[in-house]
Amino acid sequence: MAEGLERYVQRFIDRLHREQVNMHGFQLSVQGAIKAKAYYAPFQEGQKHQMYSVTKSMTCIAIGMLMDDGKLTPDDPIVQFFPDWLPEHPDERLMRLKIRDMLRMATCYRRTTYREGIDENWAKTFFTATPTHEPGTVFNYDTSCAQVLAALVERLSGMSEEQFLTQRLLHPIGCTDGTHWLRDPSGCCRGGTGMAMSLRDLHRVAQWMLDGGSGLINPDFLQQMTEKHIDTVMQTNEEERYGYCWQCWRTRNGWALYGMGGQLAVVCPEKQAILTTIADTRLDPFGVQRIYNAFFEELYPAIGTEDMPCTAYQLETEHLPTIASGNVPCGRFAFEENNPLGLRWMQTEEGMLRYQQDRGEVMLPLSFGRNLKTSFPGWDADALVSAGWTQGRLLHVRCNEITWEPCGFELLLCFQNDTLTVQARCSSSEKTKGYDGVATGKMIKE
Repeated sequence: MAEGLERYVQRFIDRLHREQVNMHGFQLSVQGAIKAKAYYAPFQEGQKHQMYSVTKSMTCIAIGMLMDDGKLTPDDPIVQFFPDWLPEHPDERLMRLKIRDMLRMATCYRRTTYREGIDENWAKTFFTATPTHEPGTVFNYDTSCAQVLAALVERLSGMSEEQFLTQRLLHPIGCTDGTHWLRDPSGCCRGGTGMAMSLRDLHRVAQWMLDGGSGLINPDFLQQMTEKHIDTVMQTNEEERYGYCWQCWRTRNGWALYGMGGQLAVVCPEKQAILTTIADTRLDPFGVQRIYNAFFEELYPAIGTEDMPCTAYQLETEHLPTIASGNVPCGRFAFEENNPLGLRWMQTEEGMLRYQQDRGEVMLPLSFGRNLKTSFPGWDADALVSAGWTQGRLLHVRCNEITWEPCGFELLLCFQNDTLTVQARCSSSEKTKGYDGVATGKMIKE
């Protein structure tokens, strides 16, 4: 039987498993000492993982370092740094927007201004879009403001944000696994979503922040960065209602760097504890909240009252459960033209799902009770696929890419006489286009 804190870590792991949270790894430290680390195969220590909006927090740190250099202040209007991108008659609301309002997501826009796949210079759209309200008033999650801040880092430092942070932060604190940054079409680092780094390097950054910056940044800036600056009471998920800081979030016990899909650095100053996670929960709208709840309800109460030696866990990524019995009917189904999934036909048989869609023909193995490694349909990338029956005629299939930029889709197949209805949903990615919607096919009679 696990002793001390270790049993609470096990309760945390067990709850995530019960709730089918698609974890890739986590690390826990208390008072600066690593207590537990886990990787869910096939994910491994040191592997880069896309951090999504944790990137915003890194961009904020870069801005703080430039403030230390005397190159800007929180009260500077953002437009003063980009006069060449302003329209002939800029909106007065944009002219009043300060950097501090951008840091706390209180811009003059209701939503992100750039359009992926359409706009070339994402940051420039921020200055040409039409404002929707007065800046500095209400919280609206606006990724384009982080893109502008990344462009600002580039203008003021003379190097890309990736280069700047590598020189000023990551190398000095001992981050050894490197980073990978996605760029917008103009070549600027994606300051709101584009950074990939390892779990252990993310933990190093969070520990550095908790320790006050180790002389690399003014500790007062980190203190301000992690304080609440605006209310977020209209957010959907519980943990997002405690308020927004500067490009990071307050939680029920501290603050967090938070990236879509379960990329988290949950920092609890009162107990000097840090939990970092990597995951892909985007197919579960409550997946990130499940991680928060499992930590704060199962593990956090024991921190400081119990202890454990450093323990490494080797775990497996979640597969779909089978909660009913069923047999895959063998048959070939034809779908009507121009259906939302782009399906032309689908052939079902025991152990295999074959179909043709807009991107070509797909062979997807059906693996029950385990994950099976395969190729992500239409791409040269590794993936895990699993299947499970939810009712005698409802077959659930899930396919998750397992590269540094994970994504996935789910299919629900309903067999009814000679009809097959396919429902699909996906996490947002270029690789998952065509997996959102419902289509019905009829069995082809021989």
